[in-house]
Amino acid sequence: MHRLILILILALAIPAVAARAETRLHATYLRTEQPRPPVLSNLDPVPEDDGPAGARLGQTDNATTGRFLGHSYTLDIVSVPPGDDPLQAARTALAASPYLVLDANAADVTAIADLPEAAGALLFSVAAPDESLRDTGCRANLLHTGLSRSMRSDALMQTLLSKRWTRVALIVGPRPDDGDWAEAMRRSAQKFGLKIVAVKEWSESADLRRSAAAEVALFTQDLPDHDALLIADEADDFARYIAFNTWLPRPVAGSDGLVPTGWSTVVEQWGAAQLQSRFEDLAGRPMRPRDYAAWAALRTLGEAVTRTGSNNPAMLRAYILSDEFELAGFKGRPLSFRRWNGQMRQPVPVVQPRALVAEAPLDGFLHRENELDTLGLDRPESGCTAFGESP
Repeated sequence: MHRLILILILALAIPAVAARAETRLHATYLRTEQPRPPVLSNLDPVPEDDGPAGARLGQTDNATTGRFLGHSYTLDIVSVPPGDDPLQAARTALAASPYLVLDANAADVTAIADLPEAAGALLFSVAAPDESLRDTGCRANLLHTGLSRSMRSDALMQTLLSKRWTRVALIVGPRPDDGDWAEAMRRSAQKFGLKIVAVKEWSESADLRRSAAAEVALFTQDLPDHDALLIADEADDFARYIAFNTWLPRPVAGSDGLVPTGWSTVVEQWGAAQLQSRFEDLAGRPMRPRDYAAWAALRTLGEAVTRTGSNNPAMLRAYILSDEFELAGFKGRPLSFRRWNGQMRQPVPVVQPRALVAEAPLDGFLHRENELDTLGLDRPESGCTAFGESP
């Protein structure tokens, strides 16, 4: 009799376990390799696994939670060499799964989002900071866990304003990305009432490794009086040589000195040290902003599956964009997504090389709905219509 009861219990339990195990989610991390421009110093090389390592940690975290719930997760990491077709790689990935994490420039991200195969997919961009992707060039199937330039520049201007450094000068590098970063800082300065008293374009004629003290002093000698000097140097080329070499002794901010960033090793509060430790155990190096954005994308999917019990992309997207979604991101506040353009709301650390200086939004910068929306394009500022949310 006891044996019969045991058989009946096992017969009932096995289908339940099998049903739970049916919730599987497969994602692909697709990276288009970009040639890195030559820079003056090679002291801080970019790791080859910048981004993919963060995705792997997110995958590991998802799997840890999934084991208890009967959910399983798998991840492919695909790198597209320069000159190869990222669209074909995306088509192959989308044939296997509707979940794609994109580490690519804005043009490739947009082209992939517009593929017919991506129509019902859910894509995450972790590296393209371009404002257009959150504005009129947004796509309904595309979410962003990486920071936009305006989120970084707004965080920086809030910090400068809190210190009453309201008169700033600006040095702009020669590359297109430098111009985009400078323009974001200009807009943010205007938004928060700071005054840019002068703008200078950087000259590449000097070898700063040998003569920074003389060259930078001469270059900045004609700047009017200012409280801080902003640097727009997205390639990390010349900015490192500016601090302590300027004609006027002023703090440096932007691309060096006081830097707004998605993540930094100096972030230690809110459980961040534990995240840093787990990442270093996995990758053997500190976590970088792209790693954090990739981790956040994978964890967003994992959190949505955990809460909904579904692996349907439409259902997961609806939940991720709802008021119910929150992700614990080790930044002191829960992370969520803007329903009008798919940007992940998140605090922005403003750091110097060895310590956290501030975390934006700062106290006193208020918003009628969410203070995190003081960073980047707010609903009335965004021209995105693909999400069906009017200003």
